[in-house]
Amino acid sequence: MSKRATAKFKIDRRMGESIWGRPKSPVNKRSYGPGQHGQRRAKKLSDYGTQLQAKQKLKGYYGNITERQFRRYYQEAVRRQGDTGENMIGLLEKRLDAVVYRAKFAPTPFAARQLVSHGHVKVNGRRVNVASFLVKVGDAIEVKDKTRELATYIEATGLAERDVPDYVDVDHGKGTAKLSRVPTLSEVPFPVKMEPNLVVEFYSR
Repeated sequence: MSKRATAKFKIDRRMGESIWGRPKSPVNKRSYGPGQHGQRRAKKLSDYGTQLQAKQKLKGYYGNITERQFRRYYQEAVRRQGDTGENMIGLLEKRLDAVVYRAKFAPTPFAARQLVSHGHVKVNGRRVNVASFLVKVGDAIEVKDKTRELATYIEATGLAERDVPDYVDVDHGKGTAKLSRVPTLSEVPFPVKMEPNLVVEFYSR
């Protein structure tokens, strides 16, 4: 499990956007960066800076995964047929913690990662505690009976700020979910605009 070294709301403030769409984000009140000189940092970005920001935003959205792991997704996306940016989004959405988050079993990507790493989630009847495990279309995902009694689970399933997307079939009563298909970029309910094409440009420099 990778360690989140940066407070998640600092990521929001650095990007100037509420990248998870959460009402508690400080960006909703202050759109400038963190720190004493946050307001002075606003300046026009170079092409490199724009590409870097797009990468940091996408990487941060999925629980601020490590640079090494994120680069691997890019490399795998390049190897596959089709659009590299679309492939990259498809791979990220197949992560087990991403599916758990999309199914609204956890309130945030960070909570979803913790749920998986602490052994609360099964895939096809077997416990999986690796958040980056890639789910296959049709895999049966379920959370334990006791997990469904946790406050975080109850909070997540009742969240009105986001809906379960069409490509995830879920039954909150039984704590089960299934990835019905790999989504395209336009199907993924990002609260802010994500630009995987700029991420591809960043790595292909």
